[in-house]
Amino acid sequence: MLELRGKAVADAHKTILQEKMTSIGEGVITMAILLVGDDHGANMYADFMEKTAKNFGYGFVRKQLPATATNEEVFAALTDLNNDDAVHGILPLMPMPKHIDTEALIDALNPKKDIDGLTTHNIGLVTAGKGGFAPCTAKACIAILDHYGIPLEGKHVVVIGRSQVIGKPVALMALERHATVSICHSRTADLASHVREADIVIAAAGRAHMITDNMVKSGAVVIDVGINELDGKTVGDVDYAAVSKVASAITPVPGGVGSVTTTMMLEAVFEAYHA
Repeated sequence: MLELRGKAVADAHKTILQEKMTSIGEGVITMAILLVGDDHGANMYADFMEKTAKNFGYGFVRKQLPATATNEEVFAALTDLNNDDAVHGILPLMPMPKHIDTEALIDALNPKKDIDGLTTHNIGLVTAGKGGFAPCTAKACIAILDHYGIPLEGKHVVVIGRSQVIGKPVALMALERHATVSICHSRTADLASHVREADIVIAAAGRAHMITDNMVKSGAVVIDVGINELDGKTVGDVDYAAVSKVASAITPVPGGVGSVTTTMMLEAVFEAYHA
């Protein structure tokens, strides 16, 4: 069984990106995060991305508003970032306070700075196979398969989860690579029977250990996107200990898709700079 560790993938992509950065210099390319409120997870991620971006040589703007900020104030902050030519990529962090119209906010984001493929504009381009920014977690799944030499062409890929940020886009990206794709979700009848047909399983439903060893055929490749808390530990959507005994390759959680997602974000900011 091959463990598909994300660090090797991330390091390979960072090496290529760093080579491209040598002619640009530090602080020229800038990413921004828009953060509203005091959600612990969002603040931790903002801290992490700031450290990561600065260590890589990017400039970084952290625009943070209190939980009491009005809808108008949040939209004004986004407009400032949209209009700032020194900012190349923007990531609005979720969750935001309930009184903020996040759907309208996302579609107010400049598509050319939408580094995580959130806007309807970029979703449309990805759906049509015409480029655009795809969500970074979806790109990370494909990057892992590519790095470890696992082909998609002609394979049956079963995606569990239908979100706009992972399930749908990764299914479309696999389809672009000539895979046959099935999308399953919480209301799929007899989920196990569908998963057993998969050559490649991409689990992105957000439910701890929902994919068990009796659901995965021998030799399948398993990409686990899930990040869940179970008995005080961070686990994926896949029961790693059991499924790793039947799969030919599997991503661990933590240590798999997440570390690659960050690198995909850095690449997206670089692409936005050149757009």
